[in-house]
Amino acid sequence: MAKKKRHRSRHKILDRKLGTSPGTLFVSAEAHAPRYFLMSFNEQMFREQELASYAELLQQVQSQPQATHWIDIRGYADLPMLELLKQDFGIHSLQMEDVINDYQRPKVDELDDRLFIITRMLRWSQEQHTLEDVQLSVFSGPNYVLTLQSDYEDCLDPLRDRIRVGKGIIRHRPPMYLVYAILDVVLDYYFPVMGAIGIYIEELEQKILDKPSKQTLREILDLKNELIKLRRIAWPERDKMNELLRMEDDMMPDNLKVYFRDAYDHTIQLIDLIDSHKEMSTSLVELYMSTVSNRMNEIMKVLTIISSIFIPLSFIAGLYGMNFSREDPETGEAFRLSMPELYLPYSYPLLILLMTALVLVQLYMFYRKGWFKSF
Repeated sequence: MAKKKRHRSRHKILDRKLGTSPGTLFVSAEAHAPRYFLMSFNEQMFREQELASYAELLQQVQSQPQATHWIDIRGYADLPMLELLKQDFGIHSLQMEDVINDYQRPKVDELDDRLFIITRMLRWSQEQHTLEDVQLSVFSGPNYVLTLQSDYEDCLDPLRDRIRVGKGIIRHRPPMYLVYAILDVVLDYYFPVMGAIGIYIEELEQKILDKPSKQTLREILDLKNELIKLRRIAWPERDKMNELLRMEDDMMPDNLKVYFRDAYDHTIQLIDLIDSHKEMSTSLVELYMSTVSNRMNEIMKVLTIISSIFIPLSFIAGLYGMNFSREDPETGEAFRLSMPELYLPYSYPLLILLMTALVLVQLYMFYRKGWFKSF
């Protein structure tokens, strides 16, 4: 699933028509049909609904100007709706282009009294051991927060539950606090991903110690690529939070900066974890090479012992296997320097006993030197 999503994102980039004017919207054929969700709330009221059309959504928002609205649109496969969305909410064409071409780096743009924020939601695939990331685009307005995403599922359900039951201070705060709450929940989900990666690193380490293989090495290299991808996401997240903290008071009030500063601290912790996991993955490669080298050394030790045992045996067998005559075939005279033991009645069992004794002596010497302790 993760690999398919990653390839689909690449195809979206490749499918874009080259040379088109800036701000031209291009919807992929794989885009989902849009679904419209609306949460309207303030200190006295709360209402949640899924609407059938964009027109109904807009009518509900305009009919309740005193409430804070969380407009959540999931799916992009409706270009006329996107054009209307640009007009009704004052979205710049370049910003909407970044929304549709949803493989953008995390960032924040300020236009008039509105903010445009891109963040990336992460999931860790336990089956494929790959990182799944989905772009979440956030627009803030005077009485609304507009979120757009390509998938129907996301990680924001805990926040929706908090708003439904009225927990916390979200209903009593301005829309910018809802923006913080959305970004904070997205960042919170990064840490379970890092925990799953840490567990996977331990599993790979155990695999290396038990039985290293080329497949294990490929899994380590794939993990390093996923960590590089994660680092490319985390650093812009940190820069985005830092930029939000440095905004003017009219855009980012001081009483909200303390919350964004906490989210900024989370990005610092996240980067530290990524760097730590990246170093551990590098050490896994070194451990793999060391383990394979040790296994090779053990194999060479076994072969050396076997060779050491059979070299003297081969020498004896070769020595007594020489086909020299014991006497002169013409005169019948015996040669004085021939091998007399070849013709002894018990020469064969005596030679076998000699070879066996030689093997036992060698094994004893190898044992005394500690050659068998690593087996």
